[in-house]
Amino acid sequence: MNLRDHMIRYAPITCFLGAATVLTVPQAMAAGVPANAESVSGTVGTAKPLGALGPLTHLVIQRILVSDDVAASKFGTGSPVEDPVREAQVLEQVRTRAEASGVDPETAVAFFQDQITASKVVQQGLFARWTAHPREAPTTPPDLGPTRERLDQLTTALLQELKDTEHLRDELVACTVQLAVATGSGTALEGLDTLHRQALAVATGSVCRHGQ
Repeated sequence: MNLRDHMIRYAPITCFLGAATVLTVPQAMAAGVPANAESVSGTVGTAKPLGALGPLTHLVIQRILVSDDVAASKFGTGSPVEDPVREAQVLEQVRTRAEASGVDPETAVAFFQDQITASKVVQQGLFARWTAHPREAPTTPPDLGPTRERLDQLTTALLQELKDTEHLRDELVACTVQLAVATGSGTALEGLDTLHRQALAVATGSVCRHGQ
């Protein structure tokens, strides 16, 4: 059975889970129901995206949101969004850490390449927004030191999630359904705008490995 047949067969399930996400997220938010355990930032009791890929999606979203600070630190300074040398260094570090963590290096590099691309989507979008609307532009660039520490923490946590979800991500249909639930609920919980939703789609492009 090919992918198209699988998706047709499981479409009712996907629709049901999507509807459940829409209904459950506001209820969880209203009730203050804590989801999952402590986050990388140490925040307890904060609702997380639903489903088996919820923790991974939560971390992906947090990394996307950090891109706002990266953009703010660069805007108006002449620093470009594109930094091929830095990107290569990051991916090489990811490869090394993946091997040490028992994660397939090629999978990890492909996944983090998506994270880098998603970050650039946000940065370019914010640059365009701030250029068109100068009053919305940041006036004081944030310190990149804490931002880089946060990105390092997220890298460690994301590699662990890649390892923990390996078997699920190998099952294309199950992974696709779970990813739809996680990204849908995560988008609602964080109130992501169009720009950040676009970045999330890019960042999760290689999560389901057979879909690459």
